[in-house]
Amino acid sequence: MHTQFHELPAGSVGTQRRLRSLHFGAQATGRKAYLQAALHADEVPPLLVAQHLIERLAAAEAAGAIPGEIVLVPMANPIGLSQDLQGSALGRFDLASGLNFNRDFRDLTGALKRGLEGQLTADAAENTRRIRAAARAELEAWEPQSEAEALKKLLQGLALDADLVLDLHCDNQAVLHVYTGTANVPALQPLAAYLGAQALLTCDLAGGDPFDEALTRPWWELATHFAGRHPIALGCVGGTVELRGETEVSHTLAAQDASALMDYLTQQGHLDGPVPPLPTGCGATPLEGVDAVVAPCAGVLVFAVQPGDWVEAGQLVVEVIDPLTDARTPLHARATGRCFARTARRYATRGMRLAKVAGPTPIRSGKLLSP
Repeated sequence: MHTQFHELPAGSVGTQRRLRSLHFGAQATGRKAYLQAALHADEVPPLLVAQHLIERLAAAEAAGAIPGEIVLVPMANPIGLSQDLQGSALGRFDLASGLNFNRDFRDLTGALKRGLEGQLTADAAENTRRIRAAARAELEAWEPQSEAEALKKLLQGLALDADLVLDLHCDNQAVLHVYTGTANVPALQPLAAYLGAQALLTCDLAGGDPFDEALTRPWWELATHFAGRHPIALGCVGGTVELRGETEVSHTLAAQDASALMDYLTQQGHLDGPVPPLPTGCGATPLEGVDAVVAPCAGVLVFAVQPGDWVEAGQLVVEVIDPLTDARTPLHARATGRCFARTARRYATRGMRLAKVAGPTPIRSGKLLSP
């Protein structure tokens, strides 16, 4: 294992943060997988899963079972980890700018479409090399204006040449679920199965340029743009893994999840060894089909469903009770599907997202991710 420390520019006089990346295997083959934990720094389960992965990957390396390189960033957001306000961890948004740490990564597609005209060949493998080199040049030209932007550039750069990218998160209260681009579904369905995910949510454009999409989306957009002229493989597949709810932190669960991730790395050829039998997994459903139940008013929340429950359209999901007027507002599901997440809060403000149900039919558009 090779350890690298990456210094971030000081956001304030007298302070400087750094990031650690762990590199297993060798770069010689060009084969690479990248995993990172807790880009939303208040999401603790991925941090513990990463600890279990370190042990397993070190053992695999010692056994000569890593044919390429596997990079693990076991703590992806030192800025967010420092944002503790009177006992409350605030690791989702950068307090300096108000921006989500998992939004506004560099969208490279437009520049690559322009820059690669006349530069591609009839060889898909050669085109992959040229696209990665052009993407690297575009990313390096980005001049971050803040510490948070510098962190995003660093993380995107570490993963830019990876064949596989997995971003480990968790939700408020949730069952395990996975987000990915539509083109990545065949490659990510085994991951969902090994993890025991209860929802695999997919779309072409989630909006907001989250980490995994910024790395994977350019490949299918370039393939469409150059279709009929140059062959372009899906040079990077990946997704966001939501490791249940934020309080579900235990060695038992972390070991289970780390083993599942190792099984998937083996199935994808990033680890040598017999491929574990593939469990039956959930089907993919469109992110546009998620019924995000939103509070139309403020009040006390009384849930009628748990994460993991199967919900029928029209079924009561939650009741909102106004403590000033005693008014009770029942909220019902618009979609039939799995309730895969809900808020951990029990008092809602107007407009708050309260629960998510993965339905099979698109019912919304625009920016599809939570703020």
